[in-house]
Amino acid sequence: MSEPASISAGIAERYATAIFEIAKENKNLDGLETGVTDLAEALDASAELRDLIHSPLISRADQAAAIGAISKKMNLDPVLANALGLMAQKRRLFVVPQLIAALRAALADERGEVTAEVASAKALTKTQMEKLSKTLGAQVGKTVSINATVDENLIGGLVVKVGSKMIDSSIRSKLNSLQNAMKEVG
Repeated sequence: MSEPASISAGIAERYATAIFEIAKENKNLDGLETGVTDLAEALDASAELRDLIHSPLISRADQAAAIGAISKKMNLDPVLANALGLMAQKRRLFVVPQLIAALRAALADERGEVTAEVASAKALTKTQMEKLSKTLGAQVGKTVSINATVDENLIGGLVVKVGSKMIDSSIRSKLNSLQNAMKEVG
């Protein structure tokens, strides 16, 4: 991770922790989750919103006014709306995508869930995903949801990432290991 990305992640993590803790104290995690989902969808759908949070040309006051109007229109949870307003005043809106990811992770952790990133050479069937989810759930002791992608370069097998752990059972990695072993011998 580059230094600026690391700084952005740190800023987002601090805001996310504060927002999450306040929402938890207020017993409004469901409202927070709805707001986070709505904000993520709006960010994905609107190039203007992405420009608003990233543009250094838009003044603090204009960013704060726009974010306030957006928060009101979307009927965001007050804790999230206030945090976004504060972030606009402090010129920190550029970390909103990382904030959303951090809040989603905190909400999932609170529910005892974890997301596994799974790359496979071909699309997994529903049965395979359920089986993999159960197996991973038994390993990590949490409910596992799977975010599956297809990477044809793997040739076969899977690459599974759960948190900081990675399991690479792909044929590509086995061939690379074999190639390295042969280089050492020769």
